[in-house]
Amino acid sequence: MKCAWREGNQITLLENGDQYYPAVFTAIDKAQAKVILETFIWFEDEVGKQLHAVLLRAAKRGVQIEVLLDGYGSPDLSDEFVNELTEAGVIFRYYDPRPRLLGMRTNLFRRMHRKIVVVDGHTAFIGGINYSAEHMSNYGPEAKQDYAVQVKGPVVQDILQFELENLPENAPARRWWRRHHRPEENRMPGEAQALLVWRDNDEHRTDIERHYLRMLATAKREVIIANAYFFPGYRLLHAMRRAARRGVRVKLVVQGNPDMAIVKVGAVLLYRYLVKSGVHIYEYQRRPLHGKVALMDDHWATVGSSNLDPLSLSLNLEANLMIHDRQFNQTLRDNLNTLITQDSRRVDESMVPKRSWLNLGIGVVVFHFLRHFPAMLGWLPAHTPKLAEVSPPAQPTMETQDRVETENSGAKM
Repeated sequence: MKCAWREGNQITLLENGDQYYPAVFTAIDKAQAKVILETFIWFEDEVGKQLHAVLLRAAKRGVQIEVLLDGYGSPDLSDEFVNELTEAGVIFRYYDPRPRLLGMRTNLFRRMHRKIVVVDGHTAFIGGINYSAEHMSNYGPEAKQDYAVQVKGPVVQDILQFELENLPENAPARRWWRRHHRPEENRMPGEAQALLVWRDNDEHRTDIERHYLRMLATAKREVIIANAYFFPGYRLLHAMRRAARRGVRVKLVVQGNPDMAIVKVGAVLLYRYLVKSGVHIYEYQRRPLHGKVALMDDHWATVGSSNLDPLSLSLNLEANLMIHDRQFNQTLRDNLNTLITQDSRRVDESMVPKRSWLNLGIGVVVFHFLRHFPAMLGWLPAHTPKLAEVSPPAQPTMETQDRVETENSGAKM
């Protein structure tokens, strides 16, 4: 399928699980016909149990529900937890659910990283928030800072169609050749416009990255990128530098309190290149940043699941919503500027690695290794992913039910 810019949408920014979960759970509780939910992580914690309860209620009143989880991100849901849903009629699938080898997970690459919910074809949610308690602000110092959007309007039909076409029974045949789609141009810019963009390992390998590149090339005044795992390729780095050099105020917000140490190691390698070019880099200090958002000038913005790192740009299944709307742009700008002014530290030249032949050599080797190693492994046949549906538990026969009821009656007597 090919999506186009749609007008007349209602788009609401949702910050962290505090705003996201109540909106999603309320929408599912009001569902009448169909719910499609896919996510990278679903933990069996307080938040995960709330999602379980709301899906179970919907299934029991006859709503058709389909769930897709990533086999790496959500490997530990108990059989009892899943079986209760499948027994109620929920179609439950895992993306690439590989067995452990010597206690270690082997499905490290090509993850299903999207976070999408579609309810009855009229409401959709898309962003970077998983289903776990660590996305709640009361979780503590390790609570994640993240974003999603709730959207109503014509673009929801595109999101629904995308979901339906990616079900196993509807998946299009893979071609031996691959076409590279150009970013869909917004030929009549206006308000409340939205476009679904995704990345897969077939014909849409670079779609999200290309929208970032076009955004940087056309920016006139300001760009703000807040991205949890920032380690892009040459083209995006060059585009950021060129934008800054022609006078665009380019702000980059990255993790200063990372959830994984390697995240900061990779980002620091890029500091000199970007800071010397005039890019303003801010390390968010309050808690781990998990957002994947950006904005440009006074209309364009994006919210989604795609990081700007090798996994998201080369291997993972991702989805972002591109938005052209003045009010939404300003809402996101105000939010990110608050993060910058209140909880971030600006990186200056004293904080970048000293320039030397040794540092240059180490930087080049590490950069190329981190940038290309996941993609090289992803080409291996062992990492060709598949979907696996969880079968519902065996239903008792009438004879078994009669026997159980007789035994229970005898026990009561």
